[in-house]
Amino acid sequence: MEGAGYRVVFEKGGVYLHTSAKKYQDRDSLIAGVIRVVEKDNDVLLHWAPVEEAGDSTQIIFSKKDSSGGDSCTSEEEPTFDPGYEPDWAVISTVRPQPRHSEPTRGAEPSSPPGSWAFSVSLGELKSIRRSKPGLSWAYLVLVTQAGGSLPALHFHRGGTRALLRVLSRYLLLASSPQASRLYLVFPHDSSALSNSFHHLQLFDQDSSNVVSRFLQDPYSTTFSSFSRVTNFFRGALQPQPEGASSDLPPPPDDEPEPGFEVISCVELGPRPTVERGPPVTEEEWTRHVGPEGRLQQVPELKNRIFSGGLSPGLRREAWKFLLGYLSWEGTAEEHKAHVRKKTDEYFRMKLQWKSVSPEQERRNSLLHGYRSLIERDVSRTDRNNKFYEGPENPGLGLLNDILLTYCMYHFDLGYVQGMSDLLSPILYVIQNEVDAFWCFCGFMELVQGNFEESQETMKRQLGCLLLLLRVLDPPLCDFLDSQDSGSLCFCFRWLLIWFKREFPFLDVLRLWEVLWTGLPGPNLHLLVACAILDMERDTLMLSGFGSNEILKHINELTMKLSVEDVLTRAEALHRQLTACPELPHNVQEILGLAPPAEPHSPSPTASPLPLSPTRAPPSPPPPADTAPQPDSSLEILPEEEDDGADS
Repeated sequence: MEGAGYRVVFEKGGVYLHTSAKKYQDRDSLIAGVIRVVEKDNDVLLHWAPVEEAGDSTQIIFSKKDSSGGDSCTSEEEPTFDPGYEPDWAVISTVRPQPRHSEPTRGAEPSSPPGSWAFSVSLGELKSIRRSKPGLSWAYLVLVTQAGGSLPALHFHRGGTRALLRVLSRYLLLASSPQASRLYLVFPHDSSALSNSFHHLQLFDQDSSNVVSRFLQDPYSTTFSSFSRVTNFFRGALQPQPEGASSDLPPPPDDEPEPGFEVISCVELGPRPTVERGPPVTEEEWTRHVGPEGRLQQVPELKNRIFSGGLSPGLRREAWKFLLGYLSWEGTAEEHKAHVRKKTDEYFRMKLQWKSVSPEQERRNSLLHGYRSLIERDVSRTDRNNKFYEGPENPGLGLLNDILLTYCMYHFDLGYVQGMSDLLSPILYVIQNEVDAFWCFCGFMELVQGNFEESQETMKRQLGCLLLLLRVLDPPLCDFLDSQDSGSLCFCFRWLLIWFKREFPFLDVLRLWEVLWTGLPGPNLHLLVACAILDMERDTLMLSGFGSNEILKHINELTMKLSVEDVLTRAEALHRQLTACPELPHNVQEILGLAPPAEPHSPSPTASPLPLSPTRAPPSPPPPADTAPQPDSSLEILPEEEDDGADS
């Protein structure tokens, strides 16, 4: 079918809009229409119109105005079809008050005339396509635009979703999410435009309030659009730019390098020492450090032993309370009992604050309602393969829920953020007491809360510091990663964000965390853990001819295959190798805690210390995630699947 200036390359009837949220639709809530793919004026449009108007395939152009203008149907405005997709492995999604609309939304207008629902959108404006799960009466597709709006869900009563996706794949690259095979991320075939579009995604921009949420919910786009091509994209995000300068361009060649990025490629390291880890600290050994009044003695020696060997499982319940700052290393047994009584009263006072809120009150408290919904959803999928949390009515899940809601009362500013349930889960598993687990969790969150703040300044600094360390340790590996558009180390983002929670089996994570919590041999050992993993995989990465896709896929596939003891041994060896270097750059010395931070006027990314060097407990933060391995973003092109109905 062709017309003046346009050509229809695909057409399918029996595509309905369901304008009612009811499970069983009545006829008045179903609007029959025709879906078309139209080539028009060097553009390709996806057009839907009701049956009576289907003759004009260029009638209405989809509006890209902000949702506040009421012209686009955002994910907030279409609760019926839940167009906002969030993978099970998303870590961060903060809750904030929802905007109120004075006018009814499209989802609430079943009586609207059919013509008002017609739309046409350029394929270049699409961001993702979500396909319905199998087994429904009829399949549907939800299209999300780059501007953040969701088009009305299209229900294919006569089948044809696969045929439409096949046609769209002529013009677009449809990459299936590894965690949800029916979510397709949309890219033009010429991905170089996206690769150079750092500003388009506004990743790590000062005004970005949900960078981590977008990174984890749209990993492929974020990885290959925002971080590809030049490492200077990331460096520029860390460095102050001259007024009027573009933040996504490297400084001119004749500019003086920023102090935070002094030249470090010429550093010559000595031989890497051999490191042997010790056995875990036993209960008998711990007892030998307990004095007459129950006060721990020779604490530095005890911490060194924990660092070198970890803790035996039976000792963790007591020792973690000290490592996480709940109990003081210097306190007596009586002082500890008094402290626990005081903290128990404080905990239940806070718990009563949300327990006493009636359903009617909660309906008027959007933040509390949002937190409760997020917590219930996260708890229901947290470490369910672990026997401590398995089963439909497991009491451990109720404790997770109550502790997390109480934390919202304890830390109003931060509230609940997705992923916190996974930080709490190992603590509750070890402590097995609601009150003690809560306060240990609070101590842990003091170390890592910067990872979950909207500004993401802490994550910027950590990634910048990791890049500096790796540049000193292995310049050839850095050069190789640069040559493959992976020099920003974006694939390490999840490691640092959630403290390797998804990279190791559950019990190995317990060992890793307690070693890091000692704060030894210096701050930011977790960065050297990341370097150790890359060092273990350097030959595979460099000798296999991997491109950026393969590098990311290989890193993802390391999940649950790493030995925590091997990684810790190598990380300690790297630390010793660096500290033995007499010409170690000052900014690297800062990262390792060998030199005081730079003066305030110096714009080094390490000028303000990472919040991972605690004075009373450990030096780094933990991770959120499920026990099952869930890779971030390996690429899978649109798979061959059984269709949901007859194709045209």
